[in-house]
Amino acid sequence: HVRKQIRDAVATQVTGLTTTGSNVYVNRLYPIAQSKLPGLLVYTNTEASSKLDMHYPRLLERRLEVIVEGVVKTVSNIEDLLDTIAQEVEEAVYTDVTLGGLCKDVVLTSIETDFASEGDQPVGVVKLEFEAKYVVREDDLSVAL
Repeated sequence: HVRKQIRDAVATQVTGLTTTGSNVYVNRLYPIAQSKLPGLLVYTNTEASSKLDMHYPRLLERRLEVIVEGVVKTVSNIEDLLDTIAQEVEEAVYTDVTLGGLCKDVVLTSIETDFASEGDQPVGVVKLEFEAKYVVREDDLSVAL
């Protein structure tokens, strides 16, 4: 599915950043081990679809919510570190807003930060929500048009 291709393309674009390096994981089911922090989670959330024409097979415009979460665990400058991660992620995604031709556009729609003070060090999360617009034909959802 193009959705998986987009998720993987975003993960590729945010791999190798200065702060998070290769600690990029395409799932959100399991917490990142402390030894892998700071790190990024890349996953998709909601997706909306609308038809672009009336002839079968119809063209569908999809608007996919792609989430990149930066996770850190530290005792100092946690907010500054989250801001740095957010900036690095945004700049990496914006190097190719078509994700190699998979999308018509990718745009940041929101950023949210959260903190938890469990254990010996606080955990901080910055959640960047992107909207990826792409087009597929309803009879072949594996090819972006």
